[in-house]
Amino acid sequence: MKRNILLIMTATAGLLASCVQTNERIVPVGLRTEYLENPIGIDTKAPRFTWTYAGEDTTFVPSRYEIRIGTSPTDLKVYNEQTELKPETRYYWQVTVWDQDGNPCRTSEVASFELGKGENADWQAKWITDDNDKEYEPAPMFRKGFVIDKPVKEARLYVSAAGYYEIFLNGKRVGENFLDPGYTHFDKRNLYVTHDVTSLLQKGDNAVAAVLGNGWYNEQSVAVWNFHEARWRDRPRMLCELRIDYEDGTQQTVVSDNSWRTACGPYTYNNIYSGDRYDARLEPEGWKLASFDDSAWQTAVEVATPSALLVAQEMPGIHATEELKPVSMKAFSDRLYVYAFPKNMAGLCRLKVKGEAGTHITLKHGELLKKDGRLEQGNINVYYHPVKPGEVFQMDEYYLKGTGEEETFVPSFTYHGFQYVEVESDKPIQLTEESLTALFVHTDLKPVGSFSCSNETLNKIWNATMQAYQSNLHSIPTDCPQREKNGWTADAHIAIDLGLLGFDGITFYEKWMDDIIDNQRAEGDISGIIPSSGWGYGEFPGPVWDAVMFIIPNALYNYYGTTESIEKLYPTMERYLAYLQTKEKDGFLTFGLSDWVYWKSTTNNEYTSTAYYYLDNQLMARFASLLGKDPKPYAEKAEALKERINQKFFHPETATYAEGTQAAQALALYLGLVPEGKEQAVADKLHQLVADNNYFLDFGLIGTKTVPAMLTRYGYLEDAMKMITKREAPSWGYWVETMGYTTLPETWTLSPEFRDASLNHVFMGDVSAWMMNQLAGINYDEQQPGFHHIRFTPYFPADMQWAKGSYDSVAGEISSEWKRTEDGRIQLTVKVPLGCTADLILDGKTVALTAGTHQLYVQ
Repeated sequence: MKRNILLIMTATAGLLASCVQTNERIVPVGLRTEYLENPIGIDTKAPRFTWTYAGEDTTFVPSRYEIRIGTSPTDLKVYNEQTELKPETRYYWQVTVWDQDGNPCRTSEVASFELGKGENADWQAKWITDDNDKEYEPAPMFRKGFVIDKPVKEARLYVSAAGYYEIFLNGKRVGENFLDPGYTHFDKRNLYVTHDVTSLLQKGDNAVAAVLGNGWYNEQSVAVWNFHEARWRDRPRMLCELRIDYEDGTQQTVVSDNSWRTACGPYTYNNIYSGDRYDARLEPEGWKLASFDDSAWQTAVEVATPSALLVAQEMPGIHATEELKPVSMKAFSDRLYVYAFPKNMAGLCRLKVKGEAGTHITLKHGELLKKDGRLEQGNINVYYHPVKPGEVFQMDEYYLKGTGEEETFVPSFTYHGFQYVEVESDKPIQLTEESLTALFVHTDLKPVGSFSCSNETLNKIWNATMQAYQSNLHSIPTDCPQREKNGWTADAHIAIDLGLLGFDGITFYEKWMDDIIDNQRAEGDISGIIPSSGWGYGEFPGPVWDAVMFIIPNALYNYYGTTESIEKLYPTMERYLAYLQTKEKDGFLTFGLSDWVYWKSTTNNEYTSTAYYYLDNQLMARFASLLGKDPKPYAEKAEALKERINQKFFHPETATYAEGTQAAQALALYLGLVPEGKEQAVADKLHQLVADNNYFLDFGLIGTKTVPAMLTRYGYLEDAMKMITKREAPSWGYWVETMGYTTLPETWTLSPEFRDASLNHVFMGDVSAWMMNQLAGINYDEQQPGFHHIRFTPYFPADMQWAKGSYDSVAGEISSEWKRTEDGRIQLTVKVPLGCTADLILDGKTVALTAGTHQLYVQ
């Protein structure tokens, strides 16, 4: 149906100036350094500065800018690439932008950033541990006393660990982060974190204290992925440097070395898969305070650095972003209680309890209940096989101190995936619904996208997708927060659009791109999980998974306009493509997984692997052009692969690819493999496959990314809606309506034998990106990345009354909202950020839009 578009209102345009004068109607706002607001502890010699605009001049187009920088907010000098920045120094900056007529706009407010130690800096501190073996279970505790005898100006604590740390100053926990520092290949790269601890210091005696957990560094039990055999495994260790700047201009440094004292205590065991064991009876009274007598403790042991790279952790920390009360609690006895929470999540529980000294309490976590109301872990414990007596998957343990006062327990070195918690004790305890609180714990990426519409099923799918996405952010993008906790590569790249449309994830993914660099072997291959201690290399899982190294840097460029990940990974990509060439058989790749967790129809893996090989080369040609390199070899290779794929797998007489599955058809359209002029025929065949299947989907993760999008692009929106919202399996609607799931499962139906049956996977969630891209219609323009130019392409399903989406892009807030009116028209309101432009595209017609809010009516 052709539509008439009537533009009835736009934001008021600014007046054109006749001479150079200050444009008071525009000012830069939202200043960020390295995509962070006023960060401390970043490692870069050339920071990336970004900002958006506020004001009323919708004709504004930036023509140039000037950044001024300095160590005082009142003394700023013009910044350029030759400006030298010093480590451990706070800088202030502001920006002035000139408009299209050469007029300077209002100057921004002053923002700040602070450099950290610098990559591979000359640390005064030494790495320390205790003298126990890596198999010794109790966690090492450390402390060091020092004196402050004059007024403090400011203080910074720089701390790293192989494993996890919790650190305290004068008895107070430093920072809000959980599970610091982030997970890496510990023998290749370690992260350190910078804390502002000025407020935690006191005149006179002070003490810094720390406890170290195993994390991924020292897996002490057996799991399928062989982390217990990791080449880096060792006793947890730490590095700590406290810099104190005094008001009189002098400086004091407290560093980790063999003058620190160490002992073991209440942290008797911790494991990333099973949980924490804490015996409160063993806690030395006041051990975190300056007054504690540590003369009976041992001397810390200085050890070598775990890796050659020690770099700043620049992504947001893992935080408890939400506290949830149980919706119910069932007491089976005074020794057994089961709690139900309102949604599935990743995180921990805070237990408040009184009882007799030595009472042993366990907290088991899971996603399901048995028919009798007890906890069911069968869907998530299939790969973890603890060999230690009494160790249970996703179970924290607490031994009461028994003082008569209420005791509080929160695990320190683990996290779980759960909606239900079974609390059991060996002696009677009295618990209520208020005794247990769930903490939703994940890397705290800022939410930037929202979507809602008149179809409540779609709203539930969106919410479940975002809940699953956040549940799988723990310094790496994981597959699930319980059974594996692994950084599966295809899971991450299939989910990249829904992730970046929902959350400000650039620093998180740039960190993980470093992990990919560290993961690559000399042969050029990478593993299917990253980081990996050695598991998952070779021909499994294969090219569809390995494409992560091309797809995510490309997405970061499209969403943010930065080529940093492309530049850093370019040599990694070159080696990988050279490796794939050695694996070709008659020009094809014949190995690797295909459309994983499919419903019934399987898609040929030679077809999918070679198709993603084509995509790799196509993107590599783009990257070469962006970096000023020669794209021709990659473009020619991509074209040759396209020709081979079509010769072998395209059947023009039936317009089908490979065996003619839904995923095979959609993938060819999505990647641009289809010969010119044949696209609609291939799409029509895709539609026929869906219609003949009673509008049920029949695909796995590749199909989730491609089928809804391609049906919509080629005129089958209503059919995509039917498929998505069905309440029978397989469908997203089945998950959220019939089953009532609050996160996305791993499989279309739950296996009775609990094979690969997590209820908190995000890799089937690209349908939520489809909602933002197609129903709200918010899209980037590949030719003008970073949303400086926006493509609005909204679709209007017949049974929907309204839809709205907003996205706080790196260029500013973008929104699109439409609703049906009483006279049968559609009222569409879109917002274009200042300094940006947009195209509204409907039924092949394009309307150019300037910045501002535009209201249009569509017949």
